[in-house]
Amino acid sequence: MRFHQLSVLPVLAAVPFADSETALSPPWHDIRVKHTWNVVPPNWEALGYPPNGTTIDLHVALKPHHENALVDALYNEQVAQLVAPHPDTLDLINSWLRHHSVPSSSISTTHGGSWLKLTGIPVSQANELLGASYQVYRRIGTNDSTILRTVGYGLPSVLHSHVQTVIPTTYFASTGTLRQTPRRRTVGETANMATRERVTTLSSRVDHVRPSVLRSLYRTAEYVPAATDRNVLGVTGYLDSYPSPADLRAFMSECREDAIGATFEVVQINGGGYDPSQPEAEANLNLQYTEAIAFPTPHIFYSTGGGVSADDENEPASDDMWLQWINYVLNSENVPQTISTSYGDPETNLPWEYADTLCDLFARLGARGASVIFSSGNDGVGKGDCLAEDGSGVHFVSTFPASCPFVTSVGGTMDIPESAAPFSGGGFSYYFSRPRYQSVAVPAFLRQLGDKYDGFYDAEGRGIPDISAQAFNFFIIDDSVSFLMGGTSCAAPTVAGIISLLNDYQLSIGRRPLGFLNPWLYGIGINGLNDITSGSNPGCGTDGFTAVVGWDPVTGLGTPDFLRLQNTLASLPSTSDTSDT
Repeated sequence: MRFHQLSVLPVLAAVPFADSETALSPPWHDIRVKHTWNVVPPNWEALGYPPNGTTIDLHVALKPHHENALVDALYNEQVAQLVAPHPDTLDLINSWLRHHSVPSSSISTTHGGSWLKLTGIPVSQANELLGASYQVYRRIGTNDSTILRTVGYGLPSVLHSHVQTVIPTTYFASTGTLRQTPRRRTVGETANMATRERVTTLSSRVDHVRPSVLRSLYRTAEYVPAATDRNVLGVTGYLDSYPSPADLRAFMSECREDAIGATFEVVQINGGGYDPSQPEAEANLNLQYTEAIAFPTPHIFYSTGGGVSADDENEPASDDMWLQWINYVLNSENVPQTISTSYGDPETNLPWEYADTLCDLFARLGARGASVIFSSGNDGVGKGDCLAEDGSGVHFVSTFPASCPFVTSVGGTMDIPESAAPFSGGGFSYYFSRPRYQSVAVPAFLRQLGDKYDGFYDAEGRGIPDISAQAFNFFIIDDSVSFLMGGTSCAAPTVAGIISLLNDYQLSIGRRPLGFLNPWLYGIGINGLNDITSGSNPGCGTDGFTAVVGWDPVTGLGTPDFLRLQNTLASLPSTSDTSDT
């Protein structure tokens, strides 16, 4: 994994923990920058310092002793033991905390000792620990609740080789870009527009996508789940986005009558709310389509607070929504076999250390047997002019967490026969190197591309998306009103429903769930995918990439054919892991 510095302030070389003299008297005041922004991130404004007595919970991610252990375990689809830090790390960290009078009662470990949580730390003390300047921020022009962040922080130089990142510090969630659903129209509005502009019409004469279209197109309709006592599908929700049971019933009555009894469990994390009388289209879309495809598989909807909201509107929020959710799930005895998320942020909005650390946690979910699915974004190769801050020209922008190598990124298609949706997020990560499972598919595409867009992307980066699915004109019911939705928010739950059925099949024949999908998809699983060879994803003032034979950064490897994917699994010896294929 590579680091591209986002600040003019360099992260100086870390000083390793080398000898006993250093351990006895480390220079705690020799603080070197860990991450900083040049200015307050776009669309945010500082409101001043928090009131005296404000406290914050800090999460300190420690670097593992054996850096590749988790990745190796993940590729072999083993249930990974959480990676432990170097034996010296905890002693050094505890010495640092004692120096700053952090009481031991405030310190706890999580994830097998690879993380520390410092609870109830006064902001003034956090500023001393991290050489930071925490302030209260709010998104410009909104009435959003405030957040507590700093535009830069550091660590004593001797800790740089022991600490991956500290959260929350410099990540300002881009609420406007987290939701991946840019198009919302009533069915009537879409019909009226047909005479004025092109409205996508499927060749089967269906003017919008319903579950019946997807179940036929991706051939899931005949499969009857048989492991519903073990198989679970999880859907994540953030930013006070809630599904409605009443809307789900109405949707099933309209679209799949045999699934009218579909229900879901709600799990509230970190103060996440749940008010079904105030539903939101994003959550309704996700639940209605995963349920319609995977019924009667049990569902969990996770409502997670943090990041841009606070329980007390007079107190700034200091929690991080991604971390709160993943901590909860990893600390659970059982994790859902399939997890769908339709949220994301441009990579450039996140500190590299932060993104890298979260990516490792997604790897741990895969090692626990979860297939983790993210939508790839709706801006093609990027939004706006995409000019790099360092003046190096146009840089195509990928979406995180979709760009994490340990999740499955889902792009969008439209029409029948299918072609790439022009908004399908795709490209190459500047943060994460090309993973080994892409060692054949991605270079093949790059050879076809030639020197087009040289300098606009990182040819050695992780390519997204991995696969794709329909993503335009999805019929939903939201707050008792029918709408058509578009975006890769439609594609991710569609794929999640299909993968959940494949996990059901695996469990029903006595096998483990699929877990981390990508090694299988890029291996024998490719035989169960429909290659998409037309369409492109314009952005950044360019025509974007073009869908071609094989993998491409528009539709990935293609769209799923459930029966063919099931056959690839059936053909494996009973002792085989999908990661071996």
